Amino acid sequence: MSYKVTKDRIAKRENAATAQVHADDGKRGFQTFEDLEVYKVAREFRKAMYAVNRRLPDFEKYELGSQIRRASASLTNNMAEGHGRFHYPDQIRFFLHSRGSLEELVDDLNICLDERYLSSEEVAKLKKQARGVLILINGYLRYLRSRSSSVRESDGADSNLIDELDNLLPL
Repeated sequence: MSYKVTKDRIAKRENAATAQVHADDGKRGFQTFEDLEVYKVAREFRKAMYAVNRRLPDFEKYELGSQIRRASASLTNNMAEGHGRFHYPDQIRFFLHSRGSLEELVDDLNICLDERYLSSEEVAKLKKQARGVLILINGYLRYLRSRSSSVRESDGADSNLIDELDNLLPL
């Protein structure tokens, strides 16, 4: 696919992007991933899991510790990457990866409990926090799925916006 770059085409895209940002009578129509409540809560959980990681025995540094760090980072990294995608199915896929990383972390907490690295009270508190993240991820997935089906069914502004985004110049 080739793209013809013209001043008019660039101006049209800039105007469409500006209109989206300033949609809804001055209300902010676009959010960064950092604005999403699901990301904010997941970020706090990631921090809590990194704190767990620092308390592990030295011999777990490159095993369980590495797994906790990678899964914790994956939890929020996939949210950020998914939010940056223009198509709802892509966004959904990345949030499903986040959910999978969250489940890995819950299993890592089970290991910490089984090996007595953490008390049952600490694990219960962290699992409760994980459950809150899971509820928000599932809610956001429901939202994305509903938006995905409504865009496919409509000929309105949303599908026009998706068409505009599809025609953007590659980065």
